[in-house]
Amino acid sequence: MSWNPALTPGCPDDIGVDAIETLIIPRARDLGGFEVKRALPAPKRQMVGPFIFFDQAGPAEFLTGQGIDVRPHPHIGLGTVTYLYQGDFHHRDSIGTDQIIRPGALNWMVAGKGVSHSERTSEAGRRGPHGLFGIQTWLALPDGIEDMEPMFEHHAKDALPEIEADGVNARLILGTAYGETAPATLFSETFYLDVVLAAGARMPLPDDHEDRGLYITQGSVSIAGQEFGAGQMMVFRPGDKITVAAGDQGARLMALGGATLNGPRHIWWNFVASSKEKIEAAKDDWRAGRWGTGLFDLPVDDRDDFIPLPG
Repeated sequence: MSWNPALTPGCPDDIGVDAIETLIIPRARDLGGFEVKRALPAPKRQMVGPFIFFDQAGPAEFLTGQGIDVRPHPHIGLGTVTYLYQGDFHHRDSIGTDQIIRPGALNWMVAGKGVSHSERTSEAGRRGPHGLFGIQTWLALPDGIEDMEPMFEHHAKDALPEIEADGVNARLILGTAYGETAPATLFSETFYLDVVLAAGARMPLPDDHEDRGLYITQGSVSIAGQEFGAGQMMVFRPGDKITVAAGDQGARLMALGGATLNGPRHIWWNFVASSKEKIEAAKDDWRAGRWGTGLFDLPVDDRDDFIPLPG
């Protein structure tokens, strides 16, 4: 853990509310007592830097024996980021990964040309009442990387840089910010932070990235004198110096962004691609079930069932 003077606010309110380019109110879905809020993609904003998908999972509480069971399903053209505040996920994928993730750690799976994975509450997690609260995001891959071989990295909580200033604690999950660099292998300029602010604490967003946004998971913040609460995402104009101030109860937020990609991406179900042809090929391959001979296989220890192609 290190104190970082770059987090010390300068002139925080030299901007107007028009510096907020887009305000996003996530769409909520109830998955049988388990709520997911999706902020990206939004009608007025597909991406923030390379981030093309942003889901808040929970908070949810489960009884003994219950949990989440996301059966094997496919991805292409993206990297998935799993980061938890509470609970755990048992990740298995078709390249042989078998990894349990717990709060504060990072699971980073790059689908490339094609991968499948499942995510389930661990056996240990089901042995008593438990909760789940976390964020899952997708990063679109840049041209030339979309068809790479799939890969997976797990980085423990202690491996992620932690930055402190007065009333501010920030963990760098991906990329670079405030002079620190997170360990995950990335393919475009990115930053992604888990930030906890004490009541009244102020923090400037990194100003060396083109696209910047933040999503409030708990509490509230004010920006240029306007207050925003939990469950809202703000995307800011490039170049403006932005400082957020926590409300009376403090705040927890995810700050995200990076360089814009060279063009929009097509999204269909769990597939992201620069062309419709790549998505159609992935649809055909998953539908046909050519496990191990086409684009996809199934996780080694989770092959009994899978999510079929929609429609």
